[in-house]
Amino acid sequence: MTTKIKNYKEVKNLLSKGITNSKTAKNNLETYILYLAPHKQNSKKINLCAKASKGCAVACLYSAGRGRFSNVKNSRINKAEYYISDKIKFINQLSNELIKIANRSLKQNKKIAIRLNGTSDLDFIALIKKYNNLDLLNGQQFKNLVFYDYTAILGKIKKYINTNYKLTLSRKEDNESEILETLKIGGNVAAVFRDDLPKKYKGYKVINGDTSDLEMIYNSNVILGLRAKGDAKKDKTGFVLNSYNLN
Repeated sequence: MTTKIKNYKEVKNLLSKGITNSKTAKNNLETYILYLAPHKQNSKKINLCAKASKGCAVACLYSAGRGRFSNVKNSRINKAEYYISDKIKFINQLSNELIKIANRSLKQNKKIAIRLNGTSDLDFIALIKKYNNLDLLNGQQFKNLVFYDYTAILGKIKKYINTNYKLTLSRKEDNESEILETLKIGGNVAAVFRDDLPKKYKGYKVINGDTSDLEMIYNSNVILGLRAKGDAKKDKTGFVLNSYNLN
């Protein structure tokens, strides 16, 4: 019998406390985030951000804030390797962590925010239901958990619109029609701006998405304006909006 060689080290916790991120630290709800290495930054080159464009990949917040440090990057790569190598074990651990947080939220009678894709774009809600038969969005056990994420996948926006999973479509240099469709059905769109935020974009109100990571759960059918950070400041693909391309 061949022994399977692990490409990762065991981790105590998959979910990180939101206070470790400068933006989520501003949240008025206790927050937990799952960070994986994005797109193909793993040994098997499996894409964990299926709809990442060239500009999206270059400007990814993976390089911003604490993501600049090698120990943080290595931790996220390790978790990505864990997910790819032992998906069921990974999902089981993630489910158990969410159950503990959910039980505490009920005991303390408070809402807790959960972002399962800090630097990835996977459907963990569906994966947890598939492998552990847990209904995170409708089960009474999880009623105090508020799930939210950015995504580049229009199908996820449509799938979870008007549920307890608040998704915001990320504007890229190549998804104009998807932006318009998301806004048409009442969803939010996040857009990255190089300079000051405009009052409107595509005819929709722009709010400051950097004020808190939870602006998307408190606002509907708006543009979440984000200022370029990390490698996004060097963008030349059109992912970052300049004052001359705000139509």
